[in-house]
Amino acid sequence: MTLHDIPVNTLAGEPSSLAEHRDRSVLVVNVASQCGLTPQYEGLVALHERYRDRGFSVVGFPCNQFGEQEPGSAEEIATFCATNYGVSFPMYEKIDVNGEGRHPIYAELVEIEDADGYSGDVRWNFEKFLIAPDGTIQRFAPTVTPEDPILTAAIEAALS
Repeated sequence: MTLHDIPVNTLAGEPSSLAEHRDRSVLVVNVASQCGLTPQYEGLVALHERYRDRGFSVVGFPCNQFGEQEPGSAEEIATFCATNYGVSFPMYEKIDVNGEGRHPIYAELVEIEDADGYSGDVRWNFEKFLIAPDGTIQRFAPTVTPEDPILTAAIEAALS
């Protein structure tokens, strides 16, 4: 089983997986509505819109493990994202990204090192993992914004 085949539900509760993104570059982000980094949603929407016709998608996984900054229900999260940021990228169910209840997708992702050599637990909301169509994965700290030239260069390279 590959990362793309691991079952996950959509935010609406429908069974799904990342399989529909198998031939695309995908930026996987654990998101939260009440975090100091929440304004990154705006940049994530811009990235998704800018590159989607070139085979790219952002996907969001709400997580309430960091300061309980994503306490809402699936419906509340969907409303918040649509109303405040016009989120147009796929959103999946609220999950745990760390600990014993860590979702299997994140069990795979946390093994990846970032540019500073860090691997292991997700550090905070808005940590990013770029999965290229060939299966290579790059990891970016939560403080790397969607507009950061390091991230956009990595996306461009994954789309070439």
